[in-house]
Amino acid sequence: MTDHPLVDDGVDAHALRVVKAVADHGSVTAAARHLGYSQPAVSQQLRRLERKAGMPLIERVGRGVRLTEAGRVLARHAAVVTTALEAATGDLAELRGLRAGRVRIAAFPSASATLVPRVIAAISMRRPGVELRFVEFEPAEAIAAVREDRADIALTFSYAGDRGDPHGESATGLSVRTVGHDDLYVVMPEGHPAAAPADAELALLAGERWIAGCPQCRGHLLEACARAGFTPDIGYETDNYVAVESLVAQGLGVALLPAMALASFPLLAGITARRLPRTEARALHVVTAGGADRVPLIRATLETVADVLEGPWAREALGSGD
Repeated sequence: MTDHPLVDDGVDAHALRVVKAVADHGSVTAAARHLGYSQPAVSQQLRRLERKAGMPLIERVGRGVRLTEAGRVLARHAAVVTTALEAATGDLAELRGLRAGRVRIAAFPSASATLVPRVIAAISMRRPGVELRFVEFEPAEAIAAVREDRADIALTFSYAGDRGDPHGESATGLSVRTVGHDDLYVVMPEGHPAAAPADAELALLAGERWIAGCPQCRGHLLEACARAGFTPDIGYETDNYVAVESLVAQGLGVALLPAMALASFPLLAGITARRLPRTEARALHVVTAGGADRVPLIRATLETVADVLEGPWAREALGSGD
């Protein structure tokens, strides 16, 4: 085996966390503040690691610093090492019967109003010592948060045939599991001729003005309408589901909304919703770092997500029992 100074001397997890913090926060001072260390302590860690690596890890740029190529290499490996150490720590904690720890969840808006509160409530009841943190991100941002070790679990969605699916190359090396689906509905004014069929037919709405949402949902709207033989006239753009319903209620347009969005807010008076075929439903995913499900608290959270998605709420709200 070839000798290497980093292997011979040992790179500890604290040093890797320091490098990653500098990468994430852009300065030694900000990294120290984030880690709860003094600035001299962080600088000392960096100098020690530079001696082991035999090359500089940071360089001066104006009044600030940035990582060198060697520093960026170590920063990329830091999240993997941290996950592995947390898995080992979690296994030991499970053996000791501990029920403390922290789980960071990132999820898209309609999940944050429906699925996430149920998951957090269930985990809090089962493991009251667990600290749960949540941040709302669209799928691409949530996946990036997992990759950059800013979240442990990302709840995301994708559409079949989506050319901009963030679960492709950008999720390479992460664990992506499909855990359910979320039916898609056309929301239109009450009494609209297209509301007559039990299931919606997009072709009947070719002449309508449309309300579009997030870039991923807008992309699916364009592709779905193209399959139906027309290009939608998008007159309004908003991610606010209440605003979408209000616009529809005023007769200003029609929209596609997922079942989770409809479950988060009652239909306003004067509008109706018709489900699209199951082929248009969006898939629901959980994304974690590779091997993260070996961390007991993360595994328990993933199991809770599955329980909620298989429970009565999901069968009623998402049509998962169909």
